[in-house]
Amino acid sequence: MTTTLTLKRPDDWHLHLRDGGMLSAVAPDSAAHFGRGLIMPNLVPPVVTGADATAYRNRIMDALPNGHAFTPMMTLYLTETTDPADVAAAAHGGLITALKLYPAGATTNSQSGVRNIEAVLPVLEVMAEIGLPLCVHGEVTDSSVDIFDREAVFIERVLAPLRQRLPQLRVIMEHVTTADGIDYVRGGGDNIAATLTTHHLFINRNHILAGGIRPHYYCLPVAKRETHRLALVAAAVSGDPSFFLGTDSAPHPDPAKLSPCGCAGIYTAPNTMACLAQVFEQENALDQLEGFTSLHGAAFYGVAPNAGTITLTRGDDPVPVPPSRSTEEGDLTVFDPDVPIYWCVTAVN
Repeated sequence: MTTTLTLKRPDDWHLHLRDGGMLSAVAPDSAAHFGRGLIMPNLVPPVVTGADATAYRNRIMDALPNGHAFTPMMTLYLTETTDPADVAAAAHGGLITALKLYPAGATTNSQSGVRNIEAVLPVLEVMAEIGLPLCVHGEVTDSSVDIFDREAVFIERVLAPLRQRLPQLRVIMEHVTTADGIDYVRGGGDNIAATLTTHHLFINRNHILAGGIRPHYYCLPVAKRETHRLALVAAAVSGDPSFFLGTDSAPHPDPAKLSPCGCAGIYTAPNTMACLAQVFEQENALDQLEGFTSLHGAAFYGVAPNAGTITLTRGDDPVPVPPSRSTEEGDLTVFDPDVPIYWCVTAVN
C-alpha cells in the first residue's frame, strides 16, 4: 500500500477568502497547501472593476503569512452594468484571470448578479474574443424550479443556448453537483471544463437532512442524491482533464451557519488534500490525484503547473478533523467528511 505520495503543489480554482477579519483568519490555511487560488469576487460590495480587484488583491497579500508561496488569481463579478473595456484592460494587464457569473439570488452575496443574460452579452463577446474564461454558478433561480433540479435546468435554459451563440467562449461550470452536469461537460468540447469540490465528493443530501438538519453540510449548490455523488467521484478520478479541483471553500462563522436562516457554505481549505487522497485511494486512483489537483486546471487556464511539491502520508490511525478556527465573528467549523481519513499533509516545498 502506498504510504507516501508527493505531487506538484496543487491549485484551488474556486476559493472564497472573504474580507476583513475573516480574510486574516482563513488565508493562511489556503496558503499552507496551495500554490494558487482563484478568488471569488462576491464580497459586499462585490469586486466589479479592475480597481476593485487591485484593492482586494492588496488586502489578500497583506493577510498572507510571511514567506508564503501563494498567488491569488483575481476575478471580477459580472453585473449587467459591467464595462467591457474595463474587463479587457484588466485582462490584458494580467490583473484578472476570469469573470464570475452569478445568477441573481443564487447563493451568498449574489444579489448583484445577472437577471437577464442578454444584458451581459457585450461583455461575453469581448471575453470570447480575448480568451478570458467565464466561471459560472450553474443554477437557475426560478422559484418554480425545484432546488435539486436547478443545475440541469440551467444547462438547458441558459448555458447550452449561450454556448451555441458564443462557441469560442471558454466556460468553467463551477462546483458541478449532478450527473447531468458531468455528462454535459464531457460532451462539450475543448472550451468547457468543470470544477469539483471536496465536500460534494463526500456528502449527499442525506447528510443535510437525514436524522435531523445538519447546517454544517448545507451548501449551494445543495448536495444531491447518492447517484450524483458517485458520478462526481467517477469524473474526479477518471483522469479526464475537463475536471479539476475547485474547493468552493466558503467560510461562515458558526453563529451564521446555525442561525434560523443559516448561511450556505462549507470550509474545506485545511483538510482538502487529505480528504482527496482518501477518495482517490478508495477508488484505486492515487495516480490520478496530481492531475486533478495540480495539472488539469492549470492547463485549462493556460498557466504552468506550480514548481513546488506537496507530500501526503498515510498512517495506520484516522486523522482527527482539524479544530475550529477562531475568527472575530465566532468559531469557524472545518469540514467533517463523515468517514475516517488516514492521510495528512507532511511537507510542502
